[in-house]
Amino acid sequence: MNKFFKTFFLLELLKGLSVTLRYFFARKITVQFPEEKTPMSPRFRGLHAQRRYANGEERCIACKLCEAVCPAMAITIESEQRDDGTRRTSRYDIDLTKCIFCGFCEEACPVDAIVETHIFEYHGEKRGDLYYTKPMLLAVGDKYEAEIAKNKAADAKYR
Repeated sequence: MNKFFKTFFLLELLKGLSVTLRYFFARKITVQFPEEKTPMSPRFRGLHAQRRYANGEERCIACKLCEAVCPAMAITIESEQRDDGTRRTSRYDIDLTKCIFCGFCEEACPVDAIVETHIFEYHGEKRGDLYYTKPMLLAVGDKYEAEIAKNKAADAKYR
């Protein structure tokens, strides 16, 4: 008998409509994106950047740990020996169309050369636009070094 009344009076439909009406009159929470920003997690992983030391020399020592640990195989590194005996990268490329932004490259780097910034507003109109080379990564690192250093210092107590 109870099942008959639920079916006859369309109780499930009325429950669904009540939910709709409740949210219809509630305050809207739509974010107008370019003007308004939502809160971002301090451990958000966005666009990659390569860092430099304070004297201007690149940090990457071409150990190739980030290339080895990358599960998507998005990183390509070639290295060469310099005149002073140190090894540095001659080529460091990241294909962001392959990258899954897992952060393993950042975790594997012994000198904090490669980092993932909080930048999420980047795009590419063609596939080649999301292929970041060493000069492009260094330019991103130079531009946002103050923010990167601040975020690394804030995250240091969790590492």
